[in-house]
Amino acid sequence: MLNETDVIGQARELWQKYFALTKELLKFSDQKDSELFMQLVDQRGQLIEMIQALPPNDYRQSDECKALIEQIIPLDRQIIYRARAWLNKSRRQNSTVRSYDVASSLGTRGTVFNRQY
Repeated sequence: MLNETDVIGQARELWQKYFALTKELLKFSDQKDSELFMQLVDQRGQLIEMIQALPPNDYRQSDECKALIEQIIPLDRQIIYRARAWLNKSRRQNSTVRSYDVASSLGTRGTVFNRQY
């Protein structure tokens, strides 16, 4: 069984890794490599599960952890903003592709009957 000092040490280490992954996520949120971005999101989710699985401890209420979380919050907001912008851009591109698909399928008379997209 771990003592309180060991648990707090593990919590500190996991929160620092979470912070580092958050910075990496922000770095890769503008890149075209969505697969790598999603892998980082998964890794961060695993860290949260590990943090939650720790025995009860007071690290989360410490000034050190609170300061770390204060640094993480604005990074999270930027990541969410960029992810939403990417999603909106992707939706616009898909809409444009579908409009070209409809235009090419009009045929010689220029009409489409009962076609849904």
